[in-house]
Amino acid sequence: MTSELLPLDGITVVALEQAVAAPLATRHLADLGARVIKIERVGEGDFARNYDDAVLGLASHFVWLNRGKESVAIDLKSARGRALAEQLVATADVFIQNAAPGAAARLGLDAEELARRHPRLIIAGISGYGTDGPLRDRKAYDMLIQAEAGLISITGTPETATKTGIPTSDIAAGLYTTQAVLAALFRRERTGRGGVVDVSMFDATVEWLGHPMYMQMYGGRQIPRMGLSHASIAPYDAYPTADGQILIGVQNDRGWRALVTEVFGRPDLADRADLATNPLRVANRDECDRVVAENTRRFPTADLDARLADAGVPAAQINDLAKVVAHEQLSSRDRWRSIDTPSGPVEAVLPPTTFRDVELPMGGIPALGEHTREILGTLGLTAGDIDWLVSDGVVGVHEGGSTSVDGESSAGTLSA
Repeated sequence: MTSELLPLDGITVVALEQAVAAPLATRHLADLGARVIKIERVGEGDFARNYDDAVLGLASHFVWLNRGKESVAIDLKSARGRALAEQLVATADVFIQNAAPGAAARLGLDAEELARRHPRLIIAGISGYGTDGPLRDRKAYDMLIQAEAGLISITGTPETATKTGIPTSDIAAGLYTTQAVLAALFRRERTGRGGVVDVSMFDATVEWLGHPMYMQMYGGRQIPRMGLSHASIAPYDAYPTADGQILIGVQNDRGWRALVTEVFGRPDLADRADLATNPLRVANRDECDRVVAENTRRFPTADLDARLADAGVPAAQINDLAKVVAHEQLSSRDRWRSIDTPSGPVEAVLPPTTFRDVELPMGGIPALGEHTREILGTLGLTAGDIDWLVSDGVVGVHEGGSTSVDGESSAGTLSA
């Protein structure tokens, strides 16, 4: 790696964020080199800090979403706290928030007013349903959005609808917010102007519905819940092996011929009239699945996986998370890094985006209020000023060992 600048070196992001959507967006920006200042509640912080204690006593959501950030604890219900927050936003290139509907405006951080005061500022707001429409004032959580947007209706088995195993609507909104902020920064380079960006979890999820929505709109039918199978492709499912199961997805007729001739050694199946084309295999799915399963169970999983790969037939082993953590595809490509946390070092996977000339940083996880003194000092407050704010409950600071955003541990001397 060379010492090239990180893509977002010199960009400052201030975030009034919680849970998943906005923290994911700002973590991506931090990974790209931006300085991210996270405004948290005094005493409690981002409530995702308390979801669980799985990672050395820290919450798994928080560790996943908040590396490389600086934490400043401010009571935004106080007039002085709101003034401090507005001063911080005035120093930023980007302000991102996913507060409850109307909360940012009540805290003096109204998007239109910020845009008027700071023409170069990029303001991004994430909401459940958008800034207008009949549902604009409703609070929203990932599962509720998955339901309202129809994702749950196509996820699961024929017998049981389910939400996805990860917060899909939150993640979608976070990714679109990152994309929008990068686009707005690029536009600002050319025009000198910032602007306001709104991202709705509902809109992001509806966009991801893709082909099922078009099948409903123009085909007049709701696609059924198929479990691991596929409404338009066969064979496409998990099939039994001699010692487990494997997922096979044949997407065209050439793949079908390779599966039955090269993998199964059954050329007689290649031209069976009822299975010769994908539409016929879908129409005769039960028979197709029976034939495939009859042959897959002849092989141990590892042997069948190798045969499928050699034949170019798409397939995958169905791994649990323990196998994913130990996956050779990650270890052989050196994808793991150690990052600092208030409880000690933990492992994290490198960001998916890989730049050939520079490795993206893997900053530490901040303790609540860890950077309050440092950040407020940049606003011109003295140590005595900050001590007074701490004693009055306007801000909170962290006492004890700290974790710097560049991943190197440092000693902290902050008072509680």
